[in-house]
Amino acid sequence: MAVRRVVPNIRSEAAQESREFYGLLGFEEVMNHGWIMTLASPSSPAAQISVMTSDKTAPVAPDMSVEVDDVDAAYAVMRENGAEIIHPLQDEEWGVRRFFVRDPSGRVVNVLGHR
Repeated sequence: MAVRRVVPNIRSEAAQESREFYGLLGFEEVMNHGWIMTLASPSSPAAQISVMTSDKTAPVAPDMSVEVDDVDAAYAVMRENGAEIIHPLQDEEWGVRRFFVRDPSGRVVNVLGHR
């Protein structure tokens, strides 16, 4: 299993203001589902920040997203090692397969793969 990217998720009710603020640092909007918006650096597209009001299908908003090349393998490893699964493995309508897991510091991590 390989990590493709890691994205901090900032919970905010000020999406427009956040887009403008991070735009000052060179970030541009690359995705916007209404409840989550992702900003990326045009010169380094894997450098990203997501701003979200809440999560569309999960009970909590994650603190971070980790995209992996094999989300099913990541889910199996987490379960085998007794990690706390917050949101079960499932396919989402926006084209990702994902689950949420709690890390040792209490942070919620969205582990995903694109279909």
